[in-house]
Amino acid sequence: MKHTAQKSRSAEAMGLCNWALIWSCVTVLLEGKPVAKAPDFGAVYHVSGLISLPYAEIQEPFEAWYNLTGGVSRINYYHGQVQTYQFGFEKPAGCSYKLTPETTETEVNVIKCFQVNGTKADPVLPQSVFPSLEGFQLVREEYFRGQLCEVWQNVTLEGKKKNTYTLWVSSAALPLHYEMRGYNTLLGSHYDKYEVDYSDFSLHPDPHAFSLPDGLQCTGFPGPGVEHRVLANPMQDFVSPYQEDRAHRLFGHFRDRFQRRYGDEEHETRKHVFVHNLRYIHSMNRARLPFQLAVNPLSDRTAQELAFLRGRKGRKTPNKGLPFPHEHYQSVLLPESIDWRLYGAVTPVKDQAICGSCWSYATTGALEGALFLKTGSQVVLSQQMLVDCTWGFGNNGCDGGEEWRAYEWVMKHGGIATAESYGPYLGQNGFCHYNQSQLTAKVKSYTNVTSGDLEALKLAIFKNGPVAVSIDAAHKSFLFYSSGVYYEPQCGNTVNDLDHAVLAVGYGVLKGEPYWLVKNSWSTYWGNDGYVLMSMKDNNCGVATDATYVTLE
Repeated sequence: MKHTAQKSRSAEAMGLCNWALIWSCVTVLLEGKPVAKAPDFGAVYHVSGLISLPYAEIQEPFEAWYNLTGGVSRINYYHGQVQTYQFGFEKPAGCSYKLTPETTETEVNVIKCFQVNGTKADPVLPQSVFPSLEGFQLVREEYFRGQLCEVWQNVTLEGKKKNTYTLWVSSAALPLHYEMRGYNTLLGSHYDKYEVDYSDFSLHPDPHAFSLPDGLQCTGFPGPGVEHRVLANPMQDFVSPYQEDRAHRLFGHFRDRFQRRYGDEEHETRKHVFVHNLRYIHSMNRARLPFQLAVNPLSDRTAQELAFLRGRKGRKTPNKGLPFPHEHYQSVLLPESIDWRLYGAVTPVKDQAICGSCWSYATTGALEGALFLKTGSQVVLSQQMLVDCTWGFGNNGCDGGEEWRAYEWVMKHGGIATAESYGPYLGQNGFCHYNQSQLTAKVKSYTNVTSGDLEALKLAIFKNGPVAVSIDAAHKSFLFYSSGVYYEPQCGNTVNDLDHAVLAVGYGVLKGEPYWLVKNSWSTYWGNDGYVLMSMKDNNCGVATDATYVTLE
């Protein structure tokens, strides 16, 4: 009797198993994927990796330690040049710390510690470098970089936006690759993409890795606190499901600060451009470069708009400038530094707006400096006049031009109008009009400084005042420059590389790095109050390639 009952229960169990098997098969057929348990990488681990931002042209290495049970995490960026810590157990709502080297005139590479406190609404938690797999489903198996992987995916829809998050996990249950792709169905375009590659995963991190170095005095971040949470925990933007909220808040602050107003479709486009530029700025700053980047009025501009903004046309025909007179300066002893702003030879920084008129600002800057050296008076000259009137000499108004063509026009017509007499700058092409009797700064000649000769350019600035120069400004690092000595390894320095005209108003040395002091025309919100220190190393970006100055009658 007992044996019969057991046999009956066994048959019943087998029947249930068969039904379970059938139902499992039906599930596979209906949903196209098997039922499987999402991978779990543990509450304590160590892993290395690489963040790739294709739209921002960045690849950033990182190393992470994570201890959920201990309420703490640490992430190093660029091989430890910047370190972030998250302490979720600190009262009342946790703390984040950022450690970064800082060099001043009196200290070199001193580690500074900055602290951000969590809030009740936004507490600090230990930061994982893996996404939460809630909502992820196993969609297929495939080979990824030579390893058989399970592919887990989560697709979210929010309004017109479709976000696809995908994680590749090896057959040994090791995380290999994570990818996010965002698609805007309204605009019909991909608006976001980033990837994280993982390596050296281990469940046994060094317990000492979670301790802040001894002797640090941590302070709050300097300045307004809008970006501090991003600075203190960059990884959250890549693995948190709430990164869109943080980006939205930062973009809102940007709009308010620079008084931007957009329609609905443009708002989405501008926000996505801004987010990519923001990621680029922060990642480059973590790379410990000799200069810093910052959000500025260009942060919502597309690559096409920024290319139009530069607007310097390459030289097509030889000009009639004089050769640089080396023989006149053989006995000149150059000072270590000079800044013509201190003497009054440089007028305030202006904003060319969305008009490729940079060449007109370089021209007026050279003329204003020469006029000051001759008369002792600072006079603001009209860029709009050059935009409007020099077409016959080969310039194209807001579509670009060259300084020497403007000099030729000024020489023929007997001078240039002041900004006051000609009228305001329009940021667009206008009708040429002027009163001949009100023209000033009559040009006798202009001189081409010997191409690539740094000593000649120093002499020209020292003896003749501000000099019009052209540079390769086609790099994102220049667009968001904020402070320090700017050096871009990708910069060209041949005539064909130069796409932006600026004004060299001095030179000097900062922390052992020789630089040119350059005035730009992208407003005082750009750079260091409108200026940039351009490295002299290897004639970086071509500052000394195509420089000119004027001699007045």
